[in-house]
Amino acid sequence: MIDYITGRVAELNPAYVVVDNHGVGYMLHISLTTHHTLQETLGEAKLFVYEAIREDAHLLFGFASKHERELFLLLISVSGVGSNTARVILSSIPPAELEQAIAGEQVARLKAVKGVGAKTAQRIIVDLKDKIKVGATTLLNTDERPGEAYDEALAALMMLGFTQQMSQKALKKLFQRNPSLGAEEAIKQALKMM
Repeated sequence: MIDYITGRVAELNPAYVVVDNHGVGYMLHISLTTHHTLQETLGEAKLFVYEAIREDAHLLFGFASKHERELFLLLISVSGVGSNTARVILSSIPPAELEQAIAGEQVARLKAVKGVGAKTAQRIIVDLKDKIKVGATTLLNTDERPGEAYDEALAALMMLGFTQQMSQKALKKLFQRNPSLGAEEAIKQALKMM
């Protein structure tokens, strides 16, 4: 099992990163929290890894911290929550806020995430409220121009499985309301709208 991968960031977008480790490019699926962290690392990265080995695919998920990986592992341990749903949850709700939502039994907060219904949200809370530790919240900031943020958000939503038309419709509404919106925040808000 791979615990972590270090190397140069060869390609980065909100849905995945390619890390070049001695000439081998590892593609790791990431959350928006990890994406934001990688933007600040100046090209070098250390990502903690979860390997999802299935009959039809061998996927790697990367996390900027062990803490985020632990939360991911807790989420996928819940019946009905797969690796992609867990990644969407971690992209929509930062780890510290997610812990607070679970500890505070905020079903509506979890239900607002695309792909999480009322039953799944309740199951997450019941299964995990005794297993999580509530930590401090970190705020994400971005100084991207609206054009770059829009393009990045659109690419990420499409990689998460949403159609281009649906993604564009949600993003246009968001950027009309707030043209200075960053990519991470646009994706979070778009996920709540779709």
